Amino acid sequence: MAVSISRQIAYEVLRRVEAEGAYASDLLHAELGANVKPADAALATELTLGVLRQRRLLDFLLERQLKKPAEKLDLPVALALRMGAYQLRFLKKIPARAAVNESVESVKRARKASAAPLVNAVLRRIAEDAKSPAGKFLPPKVPAAERLAILHSHPTWMVERWLSRLGEPRTIALLEANNRAPRLSCALSDADRRDEIFRALQKAGLRVEPGRLLKNAFAVSGGSPSRTEEFRAGRISIQDEASQAVPLLLGVRTGDRVLDLCAAPGGKTLALVRAAGSKGTVVAADLHAHRLRAMAAQFKRLGLIGVRLVELDAEQPLPFRERFDRILLDAPCSGTGTLARHPEIRWRLRPEQLAEFHALQVRMLRNALAHLGTGGRLVYSTCSIESEENEEVVAEVLRGAESVQRVPASEMADALALHLAPGVSASELFDGAGQFHTLPGQQETDGFFAAAFQAS
Repeated sequence: MAVSISRQIAYEVLRRVEAEGAYASDLLHAELGANVKPADAALATELTLGVLRQRRLLDFLLERQLKKPAEKLDLPVALALRMGAYQLRFLKKIPARAAVNESVESVKRARKASAAPLVNAVLRRIAEDAKSPAGKFLPPKVPAAERLAILHSHPTWMVERWLSRLGEPRTIALLEANNRAPRLSCALSDADRRDEIFRALQKAGLRVEPGRLLKNAFAVSGGSPSRTEEFRAGRISIQDEASQAVPLLLGVRTGDRVLDLCAAPGGKTLALVRAAGSKGTVVAADLHAHRLRAMAAQFKRLGLIGVRLVELDAEQPLPFRERFDRILLDAPCSGTGTLARHPEIRWRLRPEQLAEFHALQVRMLRNALAHLGTGGRLVYSTCSIESEENEEVVAEVLRGAESVQRVPASEMADALALHLAPGVSASELFDGAGQFHTLPGQQETDGFFAAAFQAS
């Protein structure tokens, strides 16, 4: 029995995620070219991201049969077992026999034929229990955080901190959102052509839904927008709605001098370029030369000219003589707001890294503020939901900045209100200090934070 192409792709992506520290979304994008049928691409994506999201629960269920930690197994065996168990418990349309047999073939294909009887036996027992709720198998008197962490497949330390800050209902909503495939949100490059673009996408077989947060955002399903002419021509881009909202907070005006730090992959840069117009200047900077080259190729494809690309380390004093009217610092962070989209992060991140990110972000923000012109505005943002990287960074930097203040909360809310979808209130997105927040499970977006500073 041959292993299907979708399972081959999923297995190889999962192997590289574990063995090489790669990111599943990048690998899937590279593997799922036009030669892969849409149905195979969909199953490969579901298997890959589903196994990563549910890894802790899968290992818990497998270890009941193995009597040893799944992580102690050879990687090909562990992956075959996880893929098989995921199909048996979560993919009801796949026959149990197919899930078991193809997992057995996977270990044979990986030259681990000696493990085939083990995989077969374990998965057959998993299949017998697949209809029973996983909570049935937990030992009695498991602490609440541990119980939620196992059943919703997250590290216990993450669940503990979210419970203490968010409370149980909001934490459960967050955990559930992190284990769902996120909406595939897109941005329009020309809102005046909305109807024409939507018709073209529907003609290509995609279903189009309005944005939940922004009036110029929309979501698609039923296929990949990157395979459409609208995407290739630059009329749409793929970008989470909270991410789309962040550059709007800058209030870029025609002719502004704009600095976009940590700019790659460039989605926010596009919005800044369009807002500044032909009379404006946009400098897009990033640490990594290969990411800047990818941005340059993208801008060329879209016909955007006049963007200055600069390779620099934002942790060091910035090499600019001029000051800028607007600065966006979308800082490197833990990414805990993107665990649905990048589920491998939850297994890699360690709690002590939050302090490391905090120190890095403080350095970057201070360097960026040094180049903000009088009357200018800087927006600091992350795709993290952790206070160490958000509120605490802002508070520490403000304590040592005499000529910098927060942009008033009312001004922030008013600026974004112009762009919100019908029925969305700006007040639900900002705290009392004017800081922007989104949370998976509440806004159906990634988790983002943003705060705005103005120079006097």
